[in-house]
Amino acid sequence: MLQRDFTLIDVLDRADTLFADRAVVTARPDGSRHRYTYGDAADRIARLAGALDDLGVGSDARVGTLARNHYRHFELYFAPACSGRSLHMGNVRLPETDLVETIRDAGDEVLFVDPAFLDRVEAVADDLDTVERYVVLAETVPETTLDPVVAYEDLLAAGSPDYDWPALAEDRECGLCYTTGTTGRPKGVTYTHRALALHTMMNGHVDTYAIGARDTVCPVVPMFHVNAWGFPYAAAFAGADLVLPGPHTDPGPLAALLAEEGVTVAAGVPTVWRRLAAYLDETPAADIDPVERLVVGGASVPPSLVRSYDDAHDVTVQQGWGMTETSPLGLLTPLDPSPGDDAAPRTTDGRPVPGISARVVDEDGIRVARDGEAMGELHVRGLWVTEGYASRTRDVESPLTDDGWLRTGDVATWDADGYVDVVDRTDDLINSGGEWISSIELEDELMAHGDVAEAAVVPVADETWGERPLAVVVPRGDDLPETDALDAHLRASFPSWWLPDRYVVRESIPLTTTGKFDKRALRERFGDADARADDSTAGDA
Repeated sequence: MLQRDFTLIDVLDRADTLFADRAVVTARPDGSRHRYTYGDAADRIARLAGALDDLGVGSDARVGTLARNHYRHFELYFAPACSGRSLHMGNVRLPETDLVETIRDAGDEVLFVDPAFLDRVEAVADDLDTVERYVVLAETVPETTLDPVVAYEDLLAAGSPDYDWPALAEDRECGLCYTTGTTGRPKGVTYTHRALALHTMMNGHVDTYAIGARDTVCPVVPMFHVNAWGFPYAAAFAGADLVLPGPHTDPGPLAALLAEEGVTVAAGVPTVWRRLAAYLDETPAADIDPVERLVVGGASVPPSLVRSYDDAHDVTVQQGWGMTETSPLGLLTPLDPSPGDDAAPRTTDGRPVPGISARVVDEDGIRVARDGEAMGELHVRGLWVTEGYASRTRDVESPLTDDGWLRTGDVATWDADGYVDVVDRTDDLINSGGEWISSIELEDELMAHGDVAEAAVVPVADETWGERPLAVVVPRGDDLPETDALDAHLRASFPSWWLPDRYVVRESIPLTTTGKFDKRALRERFGDADARADDSTAGDA
């Protein structure tokens, strides 16, 4: 067979050669929309690659972005990587210390920054000793203390649309993303051309997202988060129209964008889709009629949310599981379950997708029974799973087992049909008197209660039982759910010893930088008796 390397250049070439007239739409901050095509994008990507050469950026350097989901960020997904460099997708929502550490640890030579984030960069610029130049993602440079600095459009205007793409080895690094730091300091995960190209191809598989040229794809998940789950690459490779929401991820503007642009597939964390569902319930005039399926990842999806979209909007909710370390596609519920399957598998995290293998093991590394009940740690390995963490400034422990599987830190069950159900993170599983309680299962059932909009459950210290569950609840509307009513609701599904010892009512639950419930913050707030005693504004239900 003819052997050749498979790289992101192939993804770009396919979009430009076969789908040059397909649309890329961006919602601008002022509410207007920028429109162009993959052909236009390919022209500008070539100009950007030449501009990086002209700036003297090394052929194997890393460049960073601090940007939202828009067409200029899309161009940066290709130009550095296809010219041999590597793109560090910087997370602007990180705390200041972590933001500085990730940029320095990556060794970014150039930093591309949205105008909205200039103040954050200005505040830490003195500590960014690897950054040699800043590029503002705009037509002109606004007033700023950053130096040297240039406008993105000025860079492209000086470039040429003719660029001789180098022959790249498929095992060459093309991207870098840092974990969010929810379980410690952020850790860098590098991606190779081969890994992302294969991941891109798999996103179109009938048993994954089945993305094709008939689709219009909208990644609501931030483009700084694990390649926006690979959706920008997948849309370009398949020839699907691509819709980028910019800063407009609140329910009202998002619903309008999905409807007006004819989006068929959208991807985001459960928080986005819970809030959109509530908005649609409260706003009869709003609709998302074109949407056929919502891809949900990053956290558990309550069965009530799946049913809500099924019944009210005829939209399929497709749940998946992945990590920064898995690029991220790992598990996914199939769109077309096996004969005899009902909707139940859609409330699990799905099966390992083609290209990924999984196992669930006990503390001794022995595989647990595939009965849907026995719990163990989920391990994965596959064609786009990391071999370890990259760092220029510190030693980071390998996440791999001795026999080459990635330890995920997730506690899971799996059944005879291969469906895996992640029941908790190891840090969030509650050990009450030697028995395990799943915080995720409690959260999902609480959010099925009509008076509960959101709920997060965390373990808190207990003198008698070691740990007990505490639930932080956000009410739906002005009605505060009563403790007895919540207990009665949970007793229908769980034994009494699973029920939270305490409910704390809040107007909102803190979120991580990627939109998940920030359980680390909740554990720090409520995890021990002193913290709970100091919480004078707890507002028990």
